[in-house]
Amino acid sequence: MNEVSQLYGLVLAGGKSTRMGKDKRQLHYHGMSQQEYTFSLLESLCEKVFISVREAQIDNTDASEYILDRNLAKGPLNGMLSAHMAHPKVAWLVLACDTPLVDKEVLDALVAERDTSKMATAMATQKTNRPEPLIAIWEPHAMATLLNYSKTLANIYPTKFLLNYPIHKVYPKQDVKLMNVNHPDDFDEIKKLLKTPTI
Repeated sequence: MNEVSQLYGLVLAGGKSTRMGKDKRQLHYHGMSQQEYTFSLLESLCEKVFISVREAQIDNTDASEYILDRNLAKGPLNGMLSAHMAHPKVAWLVLACDTPLVDKEVLDALVAERDTSKMATAMATQKTNRPEPLIAIWEPHAMATLLNYSKTLANIYPTKFLLNYPIHKVYPKQDVKLMNVNHPDDFDEIKKLLKTPTI
């Protein structure tokens, strides 16, 4: 029987939000910033929760909640590897702050179906069947493998990594729950969807 590692939460909030034109972690969909909302979702499921940020993003919030990017890789992988180096023995429930339709029901299903024998347990849409690496639980051995790759490869893509290793996929009741926000038009669409009773 596999030993179950502690589950920590990681809010991925270190992106530069270039396409959006404003910091995506500070956008409001649920009466609070998306960073606060995402943090609160993870807090209900994880032993501890941290926010992955660049140094320039640190504000007056308790510094113990942050893990600074160490420039180990490009994109969100940088935050993930920095978190792993800070706490190498835990599994990480990773959630990007630009997925405002992800709710407790989605994350409850992800945690309930966690398979510690696999590299990761990831949400996936019925339409594409592709794993969502930024709405996923990454086991410690997966993070260690990613870190080793980062030392020899210039570019590592989390989705491609998951497609090449044994993982467990979990599907939301509605694919739209996994939608991410990159442009102002996406923001407007999400705001409309949140007013829809079926979402």
